[in-house]
Amino acid sequence: MTSSPDRRLSVAPMMDWTDRHFRYLLRLISRHTLLYTEMVHARAILHGDRERLIGFSPEEQPVALQLGGSDPSVLAEAASIGEAMGYDEINLNVGCPSDRVQAGRFGACLMLEPQTVADCVSAMQARVDIPVTVKCRIGVDDQDSEQALSDFLTRVTEAGCRSFALHARKAWLKGLSPKQNREIPPLDYDLAERVSQQFPGIEFVINGGIRSLSQSEAFLQRFDGVMIGREACANPWMLAEADQRIFGQDSAPDSRIAVAEAYADYCQRMAEQGTPKSVLLRNIHGLFQGIPGARQWRRSISENMAGEAGPHVVIQQALVAAA
Repeated sequence: MTSSPDRRLSVAPMMDWTDRHFRYLLRLISRHTLLYTEMVHARAILHGDRERLIGFSPEEQPVALQLGGSDPSVLAEAASIGEAMGYDEINLNVGCPSDRVQAGRFGACLMLEPQTVADCVSAMQARVDIPVTVKCRIGVDDQDSEQALSDFLTRVTEAGCRSFALHARKAWLKGLSPKQNREIPPLDYDLAERVSQQFPGIEFVINGGIRSLSQSEAFLQRFDGVMIGREACANPWMLAEADQRIFGQDSAPDSRIAVAEAYADYCQRMAEQGTPKSVLLRNIHGLFQGIPGARQWRRSISENMAGEAGPHVVIQQALVAAA
């Protein structure tokens, strides 16, 4: 197996957020934070437009592909395709609680089928040399979370999985929307830590409610890694010191303005290849979050999104407005 990516800090896979363009933006801010794709159903990779679904730029690496599904053979084939395309890790989604995902028998409902997850992990590992990891919740519905999570992890580690991202909330499969599932079930980091200590030699990355590098540094005293979610979308610049503080490296972005200008150049290249302006600009509103000019930056981008100007021009106009 090839070497495992450094998971001390990562940005979670998030639908409608962590596409290749947002990952490129984040990579301009942090060179070493591990990035994930949005969840892609394995069957779509086998039968759909692979470049559109999971194409990425080499500059985005290290980057992991998150798959959804419950058919071991289909997942194994999709994992093999992901490896051939250059991904550094394959991650199986066992945490998404949406009705659509449940109807397809994947995501968080698979926590109720640990043997299925084990079979999927085993099949994928047999096909690829890169790491196969699992992202899950601490439990679902009215399970005894501690016992159920321990049983789930036992079964999946026996299948060979050596790294888990634990979202420290239960998933409620009935009665709560995906958005409510990110907010209402209480976080239980202590439970996650207790259960993780039952599995020496297995890597555990904690996810859920983490909003700063200072929090991340504190959690690294308790877990092997930290996965940041929505805060990286609202405030991508929070990663500006990640390379130094988390990874002990010297690399750092020059400034938000330099990042915006570099991303504008990228947008021009992507627009020339036919990428819609809205897709390129939807994820950059938070770049100046928390500093003077942030409101003017957001307003300028929103007001010019529908106009004739290219995305790189919209960014330049927003920089002028925010100055």
